[in-house]
Amino acid sequence: MIRLELEGIKLSFDERTEKFAVGDDGDPERWKFRETPSLVCRGERKYFTDAEKITHKPVENGVGCGILSRYEGFCGENIIFETFVWIEGASGNVFFEWIPISEPDGGILSVDFPAAFEFDEPSDTWYTLLTEQQGLMIPNTWKTPIGGISFDGMFGTAGAYMPWFSQIKDGEGYIAICVTPWNGRYKAEHPKGGGFTHVGARFEPSLGRMDYRRVMRYTFLHGCTYAGVAKVYRQYSKETGLFRSLREKAAKNPSVFRLVGASVVHTGIKKNVVPESRFYDGEHPENNYSLTPFSVREREVKILRELGAEKVYLHLDGWGQPGYDNEHPDYTPACREAGGWEGMKSLADTLHECGYLFGIHDQYRDYYESAATFDPEYACMNPDGKIPGHSTWAGGRQKYLCASNAPYYVRRNFEEIARNGVSLDCAYLDVFTCNEGDECANPHHKMTRRECLSYRGECFEYLLSKGILTSSEEVADWSVGSLVFCHYAPYDFMMRPAGSPKRGIPVPLFSLVYHDAVIVPWVMEKNEGAGEDYMLYALINGGIPYLLRDGAYPGADGAFGEENRAALKEDINRCRSVSKLHEKVAFCELTNHETLDDAGRLQRSTFEDGTTVTVDFEKGTYKIESCG
Repeated sequence: MIRLELEGIKLSFDERTEKFAVGDDGDPERWKFRETPSLVCRGERKYFTDAEKITHKPVENGVGCGILSRYEGFCGENIIFETFVWIEGASGNVFFEWIPISEPDGGILSVDFPAAFEFDEPSDTWYTLLTEQQGLMIPNTWKTPIGGISFDGMFGTAGAYMPWFSQIKDGEGYIAICVTPWNGRYKAEHPKGGGFTHVGARFEPSLGRMDYRRVMRYTFLHGCTYAGVAKVYRQYSKETGLFRSLREKAAKNPSVFRLVGASVVHTGIKKNVVPESRFYDGEHPENNYSLTPFSVREREVKILRELGAEKVYLHLDGWGQPGYDNEHPDYTPACREAGGWEGMKSLADTLHECGYLFGIHDQYRDYYESAATFDPEYACMNPDGKIPGHSTWAGGRQKYLCASNAPYYVRRNFEEIARNGVSLDCAYLDVFTCNEGDECANPHHKMTRRECLSYRGECFEYLLSKGILTSSEEVADWSVGSLVFCHYAPYDFMMRPAGSPKRGIPVPLFSLVYHDAVIVPWVMEKNEGAGEDYMLYALINGGIPYLLRDGAYPGADGAFGEENRAALKEDINRCRSVSKLHEKVAFCELTNHETLDDAGRLQRSTFEDGTTVTVDFEKGTYKIESCG
């Protein structure tokens, strides 16, 4: 057994099992690996103890002390790697590093390191925090199994808006932050009936190789809450330059102030589902096409103004000639049948006359084979030379555009929009912050996932330079520096089939970190089946409301028909309550959030200015109180 201690942190290592434990004087092994770390090589799982040669040695340097281990030989291959687990003297943080030394091409498929900690007490005061979408707290006693995680828990996707997870037992906790998240994910297990939750890290190759150091940072906490854990990550995001506040963004683009408190209207122009699409309705072909002229949308904007909608952001799908989700990135000109550039400009001008904001849906990842300039040379290529693709969406067969080319297409298309006199306030670049980063092995534009995210960020920065507020499908904290708002950042249960049981207690981990950095719209429906009013989630998170969501598959009148005007006016009033709160707290940190009962049905948020919001999801009520 190797034992080290620094700044009150005790680190022990069992050379026989290759398991680590971390603790302090109160409990030297409070957090222990539950299993030996492992890797998959040539399709076969091997444990670190299976290495043909293993050496360990204590290391002390100018910033801390730790244990350096070397593992050589797996599956008859010349696979060599090292681990360095060390305590940082300045902070007491413990770093788990996996360091590749030698590997054959495709030799390593994944590495599970560090392993999950033991966490097997059937207690509701032991809980796990996952950053899937807005945030999830899973008490060990929670009866619903966790099942599949979005994007299998990959960091930087809907499965993990932020690259961290945490566990707390009776106030003693840790937060595990992935310092190198681009090819990392978490693996979580929680069984039906509860009893335990296990969560650990997994790292995967970049372009077929584990060719860079992978690092997890563990911070161990006493007397902590889930809100306190989120604040540790907020500080980390500031130290590493991820965080950029809305006030900073507004200083560069004052239009941010106009988005504060706005109600979102999501509508569309043209739908055209081709036969190759999974969504094509062969039995009812008439369902595959619809068209609403720009002039109709213009008339609806005027109705909103007449009914008292004060601040509106209109997000427009399907505005291009091909129709929604078709022929990207060759999406222009504006749909001719709907009125062309002249009709689109008139809509934009009317929105601005009403004091509203105008933004468009666009797409620079899905690369449609029907696009005029499609060329497989510019599609993402796997290391084996294959070019992946599918035909799910409305436009049919597609590949993935290598993101190294995306900034050029963004510049080309938005310059054309501007030349045609359409003034944009906002733009939505689809899936950039929801889906994982892509990688491309084409030698003409080779790209890692880390580089892919950088190219996506370059697209956002170009739009900001033109005074256009940026958004994307969801949120990922790699993008916070250049993302003003998003399409939504929901709790996971909001995206699951109606009636699905919650897999834990929804808690606003993302809002606790980034509320005053990104504006988040929230759906406002009353979910009768679940007995919940989703407006309460908008309030507890201090976001902006969705007034209408008609999206990519519009009807000609919908909510604007005469028979629906009263209901629309009621929705405008509901949105006004959410908007007024957002106008008050938009630039404030969400300083605290509490669950006031065991089931999480009674919750309270506290904002930096002293405003508190208490909601009762059972009764469907809320109370907003201002300090002073």
